[in-house]
Amino acid sequence: MKLTELTEKLNNVYVYGDADISDVSSSSKHKGENWLFICNEKRPKNMKAYVREAKSNGAVAAVCAEKADADIPQAVTNDVRYAYSFICSEFFSRAQDDMKIVAVVGTNGKTTTAHLIGKILNFAGINCGVIGTLGAFYNGKEEPLDLTTPDPEDFFALLKRMRDGGVKIVVTELSAHAIYYKKLACIYFEAIIFTNCTQDHLDFFRDMESYFAVKASVFCDEKCKYKIINADDPYGREIIRKNNKNVLSYGIKNPSDVFALRIKYGAGGTDFFLNALDSVERVKTSLIGNFNVYNSLAAITFAVSQNIPLKSVVAALKECKAISGRLEMVAEYNGATIYVDYAHTPDGLENALLTLGKITQNNLICLFGCGGNRDKTKRATMGKVAGDIADFVIITSDNPRFEDPDKIISEVECGVREATWDYVCIKDRFNAIKYAVRSLSRGDVLLIAGKGAEEYQEVLGVKKPFSDKKAVNEVIGGLSTEK
Repeated sequence: MKLTELTEKLNNVYVYGDADISDVSSSSKHKGENWLFICNEKRPKNMKAYVREAKSNGAVAAVCAEKADADIPQAVTNDVRYAYSFICSEFFSRAQDDMKIVAVVGTNGKTTTAHLIGKILNFAGINCGVIGTLGAFYNGKEEPLDLTTPDPEDFFALLKRMRDGGVKIVVTELSAHAIYYKKLACIYFEAIIFTNCTQDHLDFFRDMESYFAVKASVFCDEKCKYKIINADDPYGREIIRKNNKNVLSYGIKNPSDVFALRIKYGAGGTDFFLNALDSVERVKTSLIGNFNVYNSLAAITFAVSQNIPLKSVVAALKECKAISGRLEMVAEYNGATIYVDYAHTPDGLENALLTLGKITQNNLICLFGCGGNRDKTKRATMGKVAGDIADFVIITSDNPRFEDPDKIISEVECGVREATWDYVCIKDRFNAIKYAVRSLSRGDVLLIAGKGAEEYQEVLGVKKPFSDKKAVNEVIGGLSTEK
């Protein structure tokens, strides 16, 4: 396609020259032939340097905030982020127009909700693809992803592959960062689901009001057809209050269109009665915990919006197993049970611990750390949550990135000490897991939190291979050998 074709439907764009485009990238270091460089840099000096670098690597045109001093065609716009999304959509033949796109927005629960919807739709015979933290899943295939919501060039290329493979509905996790950077701004969604809003990413968004405002910005008639909202979340109720068209609510405590009652929790799963727009069914699922009732209700509510028979929905949920790294039981040792969970926020950690506390016969042990170069204000809070609920806490390293892991651990420790002295700090995550597993007794439950299904530990810019699940199995294997 030509640059002029890719940009002709954009408002407030001025095109200087034209070129045939065979690829799109936002990295000036990208190498190829006849590719279009999307320059997200606004500072003139840096912008011009990036455009020159891109040209030296084969770029034949650029999209910029202002005209750069470079001898290649350029499209100049005051909203490069939106243009990035729009151009990638056009380049990959607007695949979203041939499918329904569903987004899941929220601090916690996005991954599980998205995968539950995928399982419900596929069970009902509707070819569904899922995009998110765990990767992309469609037609029995799995593709790894680096970001919860991929950048536009990757996202729209993936949509095209899904469309070409016969996918009819795509469910994607939509992060607050992705909303802020307008990654999917040119998509009109069939539905957007709001799970909750709790503390996270305040290193970027500064305060909860700003964080929520970004999430809430997509819940409008211009962005989506259906707004599916958790009525038990205070921020969710605010979204409901500001919208009066095509809103479907779900919950347990507050009046909702879809709600659960007579909930029974157990180590083997959850049982509840479902009322969906006055139709009642009994739901049995192997997923445990109150938060998974909410995740199930969110998925059910979307299915209701698509007129999928409730009996089919209930049958699909009965078949669903724990999502990888989401309160997943990964091993048993010495009469104790070991779970891995992605919980990396105060709310997420509290929910996981409270859930496991209900099925713990002896001691509840929590092993976790906090990521580096992220919201520092939640570290002490998470420490106090762990200290308040768990019988014993093991503080370790998560993904320290470019921070000193000892400093991170110290900040977490401040919170733990407010609640308990029953804790230990072990910086090396493998050794921490080994210590935790070795100490288990019959009836204990160990929660290893923070990384979930991640297969790496990020230290000083390097992602070193590391898996909590594999570490547990390796430790147990070694201890069994010792015996």
